[in-house]
This record gives sequence, structure tokens and C-alpha cells, in this order.
Amino acid sequence: MSQHEVTSMRKHRTPEQWQALVDQQRDSGLSAPQFCQQENIGYASFCHWRKRLSEASTDDSADANFLDLSSLMGGSSSSGPGWNIVLSLGNGVELRLSQNG
Repeated sequence: MSQHEVTSMRKHRTPEQWQALVDQQRDSGLSAPQFCQQENIGYASFCHWRKRLSEASTDDSADANFLDLSSLMGGSSSSGPGWNIVLSLGNGVELRLSQNG
């Protein structure tokens, strides 16, 4: 088989298809090399895409874990009546935030 024939046999996948493969490998219980051999996928390509997709999902959700409390303050710390926020952490431990207006 010539190099051209080998190259033409390679399957070009979209990022969505790679994400599906990464998810399948994670859920399969197989190691990445075992999964790649079973699915006839290049291990280096799989690792490249797994890392690339992992970094992309981290970038997309970087701000999703934070709540912007500035809207509660009306844009200024002295613009209204006080508020109180209590976060119960369990075992009787509480975090209290308050504002005096």
C-alpha cells in the first residue's frame, strides 16, 4: 500500500465527532490506548483532540462558576438600603455578608 493510499484512508472528523469519541472513551472504562486500538483511531490524534477539547471547555466556562453580586448593590455601594446574605456551610458554620445603606 502506498503512502497516498494510507493517507486517503484516514477519516477526517469534526470537533463534535472528536468530542463524542472522547466521551465514549471516558464512559467505556477502557484506557485511551485500548479504546483507540478498538476503534481504529490514531492514539496521538486522540490525545491531541482530548487536550484541545478539554482546554476549550475550560475557556468557555471560566466565568460560569461566579455570581456577580454588583447587581445587588445597584451599581454603588451606598445606593440603597442594606442587604444581608447568609451562606450556611454546615456544622453550624455560616458566612454572613451585609451592607449598611
